[in-house]
Amino acid sequence: MNETTAPSTTAPSTSATPAPSQQSKPPAIMSIQSHVSYGHVGNSAAVFPLQRAGFEVWPVHTVAFSNHTGHGKWRGPLIPADDVRAIVQGIDELGRLSDASAVISGYQGGSDIADAIIEAVALVKQRNPKAIYSCDPVMGNAKSGCHVSDDIPPLLRDKVVPVADVITPNQFELGYLTGRDVEDLESTIAAAHAAREMGPETVLVTSVLRPDRAEDTIEMLAVNGSGAWLVATPYLPFKRNGSGDVTAALFAGNLVRGGAIDGDLSEALGNTAASVYELLKATYESGSDELELIAAQEAYVNPSERFEVTKIA
Repeated sequence: MNETTAPSTTAPSTSATPAPSQQSKPPAIMSIQSHVSYGHVGNSAAVFPLQRAGFEVWPVHTVAFSNHTGHGKWRGPLIPADDVRAIVQGIDELGRLSDASAVISGYQGGSDIADAIIEAVALVKQRNPKAIYSCDPVMGNAKSGCHVSDDIPPLLRDKVVPVADVITPNQFELGYLTGRDVEDLESTIAAAHAAREMGPETVLVTSVLRPDRAEDTIEMLAVNGSGAWLVATPYLPFKRNGSGDVTAALFAGNLVRGGAIDGDLSEALGNTAASVYELLKATYESGSDELELIAAQEAYVNPSERFEVTKIA
């Protein structure tokens, strides 16, 4: 397999996503995930970057919390599944669901939300058969384990992932979904293809930490029926909640705007990696305990650094 190369610091000749003024009618994305009033996770992380990149975004909240649970305390309700259904139904009654190019979902809150998401996806696809569904199967990570209700992981594996066109797990989540050990690059690619056999065409594996990667780097891997693509960015020694939500949202947006889910993924992967790295770099340098989502907004349109994407399979 080819080796990834060091990142380039040359600014791109074209923006990662065209400015809104270049779109006669912005593509619409329905985003079904959590909401927090303070900080940036779930819809509070996904909506603004997509809007800044020129998308119309319809947020549908699955929880309404004061802040994310990583702070150790929070207040606010889980949104009942019937309320999620009602919001989607209301948009449909306006005759607008046919405008949706994609549905994305993330943290689901209550275990009853899975059926509401599946129903929403089916309805959107009925109104627009070209729409895609991108699922971020939020469960946890290798360091802290699962941080969702015990009911959620099997629901994601058995009900939600099989109806998705795209999934964006980290290595820990990919291992759970496929029942495989996911450690090196070979096992990660194999697990991604095993996940594809469950239903999705495209798998984006975020935060790939293989033992033999280049020093001080972290990688993302995108796999579909046409191949596998890898991109490395500098490793920043910290973690902030919400970074995966931004990654999943921007990857879906790049797929909507940049090509088919069963084709060449290099552009979508490269654009996503560049935007997310710049956001994380700004957050790291600021020392903020929340993502610098607003301060780094130019990253969603025209990131200042680009990273080479290598087709490895």
